[in-house]
Amino acid sequence: MNLDALRTRILATLDRFSWVGPLAVRLSLGAVFLGTGWGKVHNLAQVTSFFTELGIPFPAAQATIVSGIELVGGTLIILGLFTRFAALPLLSTMVVAILTAKRPEIAGIRSLLAFEESTYLAGFLWLFVAGAGKASLDALLFGRKSALPRSLLRPGEVAAEQR
Repeated sequence: MNLDALRTRILATLDRFSWVGPLAVRLSLGAVFLGTGWGKVHNLAQVTSFFTELGIPFPAAQATIVSGIELVGGTLIILGLFTRFAALPLLSTMVVAILTAKRPEIAGIRSLLAFEESTYLAGFLWLFVAGAGKASLDALLFGRKSALPRSLLRPGEVAAEQR
């Protein structure tokens, strides 16, 4: 077997497991934010106090909103239900967390990218752009619909879309 045939065979095998990556990202991110949302909902006074210290406007309202976003969003992400819709506000909360709570720790791009919030932000950005993947309620309920009109897809992409 030559190297090209081996490569083709390995890639075909890996392609059958392409659903694992999005599922793993969804489960890990969803579990984190379901947990943090639950904790915030049950400790709103502490979250409000922390948001006040950070100078976030309307801290009590923001604490309630963020708690709900994390709790509901984390649950939706785990289920893979309305994933893109759920990822956007979670992504936004990570931007705000970096700009407020983490700002004093930013010494450059390296420290910025080392924050776990940056990793969460990247994961939510990926889910927002790519969707929940095959092992999700989104795929079960809504199928695999491309965000691009078929006329914009190249012939190979149309074939991949039909799989």
